[in-house]
Amino acid sequence: MPTDPFAAFRAAVESRDVDAAVRLFTDDCVFSSPIVHEPYRGTGALRAILTGVMAVFEDFHYTASYAGDDGHVLAFSTRVGDRDLEGVDVLRSRDGMLTELTVMVRPYSAATALRERMAALLA
Repeated sequence: MPTDPFAAFRAAVESRDVDAAVRLFTDDCVFSSPIVHEPYRGTGALRAILTGVMAVFEDFHYTASYAGDDGHVLAFSTRVGDRDLEGVDVLRSRDGMLTELTVMVRPYSAATALRERMAALLA
């Protein structure tokens, strides 16, 4: 797996390897959801969310990658049921470990479908 944490995260997600993805994050990582107001904290919550997302997203693939001084953005395309969804994973790191993952998605109808399916999985 690549040593760059951003490339390693992309590779883990593309291979649907939740354990490899979660290992890249600090224990006190923060996940900001596109559908929940308060952020989730810690790798346990992150593991549950990534597991759920991998079950809900169909035909997931990254479409672009953007690097900046303080983070990395991975654009993606997927489906939730009959809804096409576009989004981005915004990643931040410190000392070679990922510390934050913020996800943003569109359109609203797809985000609503995502919220409903994830709520059922995480209930």
